[in-house]
Amino acid sequence: MKALVIGGNGFIGTALVDQLIERGIKVRVFDRYPSRFKDPVDGVEYITGDFANQGEVHQAVAGSNWVFHLAYTTLPETSNEDPVYDVRSNVIDTIQLLQECCENDVDKFVFVSSGGTVYGVPQSVPIKEEHPTDPICSYGITKLTIEKYLALFHHTKRLEYSVARIANPYGERQNPNARQGAIGVFLGCIARGQPITIYGDGQVVRDFIYIRDAAEGLIACADYVPGPDAPRVFNVGSGQGYSLNQIVDTLKKVVDVEVKVNHIPGRAVDVPSNVLDIELARKLLKWEPKVDLETGVKHAWNWIKSLSLV
Repeated sequence: MKALVIGGNGFIGTALVDQLIERGIKVRVFDRYPSRFKDPVDGVEYITGDFANQGEVHQAVAGSNWVFHLAYTTLPETSNEDPVYDVRSNVIDTIQLLQECCENDVDKFVFVSSGGTVYGVPQSVPIKEEHPTDPICSYGITKLTIEKYLALFHHTKRLEYSVARIANPYGERQNPNARQGAIGVFLGCIARGQPITIYGDGQVVRDFIYIRDAAEGLIACADYVPGPDAPRVFNVGSGQGYSLNQIVDTLKKVVDVEVKVNHIPGRAVDVPSNVLDIELARKLLKWEPKVDLETGVKHAWNWIKSLSLV
């Protein structure tokens, strides 16, 4: 058994690679850059390449049983600035990847979609998989488009797949200098002695999932053997909602330094509440998260401190 992890040097990717190795699965990583926060792992095959280069993608897919697609070139908050680039670099290149997977008889394709953006403004919370999908950013639209192409490739070419509509992951190796990932960004600010910046009044509610739980959810998606008409799209989250103010309160409990907060005007891209219903994953994938928020934040903070930012 060999698993290809596209984007395997990123935050979610390195955690997934760890979990695959623990299960005795051979791993090949395809990424444009090496990991910033993790040394190469012995026994893992690393291919440095460009996702837009079809020849390099062909080389990466060859001989793979499972393919996990984690690479993405845009972020929700900036994707509307250049939707043409969003479509060209994500949708078109992913369609080329799906063609390669079909030609190489890949057993299972797992796509990391976005539980935070594909639904748009929720009509009800927690959000079930059958909730209407009305994204309000290009990022969510392209994620949803790829989901539809996966269904098409399954229908026309019998490519087996699962979609993980993942919540907001956090934990070790989340870039503290990034623009995305509230808990990681907040911890990075705290470590550098800078104030946390919160858009709006802090009442925005989100679903946060610890990174190891998220990685185990992706492997459960790969392991899942669906019937002909069985669901193939799953929410992967904690199933609990926390406001940003509650996140700050949790951080204050965990960290051993002062926490300062600045509030600035809210953003149009932020929906007021997004909490995922994970009962379908519990039932069909036999998966559920194990790490509570405070414990996960402690793990993340200990890792941040190991970077000598504090």
